[in-house]
Amino acid sequence: MPTLLDTMTARGLVHDATPGLQARLREGPVTAYIGFDPTADSLHVGSLLPVMGLAWLQRSGGRPIALVGGGTGMVGDPSGKRDERPILSVEVLDRNAAALKTQLAHFLDFEGPAAARVMNNADWLRNLGLMEFLRDTGKHFTVNYMLQKESVQSRMETGISFTEFTYMLVQAYDFWHLFREAGCELQMGGSDQWGNITAGIELIGRREQGSAHGLVMPLLTTAGGAKFGKSEDGNVWLDPARTSPYKFYQFWLNTDDRDVERLLNFFTFLTGDEIAAAMTEQAVDPSRRAAQRLLAQDITTRVHGAETTARVIAASAILFGGTDLRTADAGVFEVLSGEMPTTALPAGMLDTGLPLVDALVTAGLASSKSDARRGIQGKGYAVNGEKTDDVERTLTSGDLLAGGYVMLQKGKKNYGLLKAGQ
Repeated sequence: MPTLLDTMTARGLVHDATPGLQARLREGPVTAYIGFDPTADSLHVGSLLPVMGLAWLQRSGGRPIALVGGGTGMVGDPSGKRDERPILSVEVLDRNAAALKTQLAHFLDFEGPAAARVMNNADWLRNLGLMEFLRDTGKHFTVNYMLQKESVQSRMETGISFTEFTYMLVQAYDFWHLFREAGCELQMGGSDQWGNITAGIELIGRREQGSAHGLVMPLLTTAGGAKFGKSEDGNVWLDPARTSPYKFYQFWLNTDDRDVERLLNFFTFLTGDEIAAAMTEQAVDPSRRAAQRLLAQDITTRVHGAETTARVIAASAILFGGTDLRTADAGVFEVLSGEMPTTALPAGMLDTGLPLVDALVTAGLASSKSDARRGIQGKGYAVNGEKTDDVERTLTSGDLLAGGYVMLQKGKKNYGLLKAGQ
């Protein structure tokens, strides 16, 4: 049976691992952890790679621990950062940590013999005495050892505070604590965490004479060289209040052809044969974006649920595929209302009738009634997907779709949604 290392290596998920890890995995499942920094109240798509590492661990029979850094977040990890991180209040850290714990629960199984755990290192770090920490942890590391770590070296020119300089020791303490209290033998993370992970292995060896291991995953960049996980609006978040499910779906749908096979391996549980079949279909007609659609549907379903994903796909088909608006339900229009300018109409307005020219001005698709008339005469507008040249057209309750919406369109890309009041 393939080990965790075999599976992750085959999918391109391994950047480096400690030499003895494969032998240990062949002996049986392990408990492993990955840390998540609570600098925001949501994970983003860049966080999904370590989450998938924990998920694959659990599928191989291992027990995952998702460690939320309510304690380490007070120090700040310098890894991959050019400047000092801003210090967040304890209240903000606690609120963010609680939000991350809720999100992580969507990806891992918390039942059965390999039940996942979500822990918060605030539980043991915030009450840790300074003298105790210096005596039991600091004495095992020389300054020379710490200066050799890339996370420290990369900051020597711009400067690094003593607080961030000691971060690797605090993370090493985490690994030691979990080794001792939870039988955790493996720490995983991004490749920028290698120095912190090996420091933890060193501390376990010195304090417990125990053997521990590390595995790091690649830091993702796109085929074009950009940092993965960014859109025009910044980070792509898992929280629907930060990034709508529609925009989340579109992010994956717009994956470069050169990246899609790699991302299918990284972010889905599809088998190698299933991914190969998708790529074969993609090669026949790249314009259909079969592989991207599979990727987008799979991940959006896992993050936002099947029902929301179905509505997002239907909304996307309306805007890009010419699907008949009359087939859409109220849920689909709710998705659309979050992606285009939407105007709420007073209750009963359409019962008495609303002139189309007024509606176009109200929706922001015309600068004035005369502008609206000229556009209508030139067939530049559509009502519910149908073009019209009727300047005297009046919208009524009979134009409502899904019981409460009228969609107005100017040209190919400008939309305005009217929502009838109740």
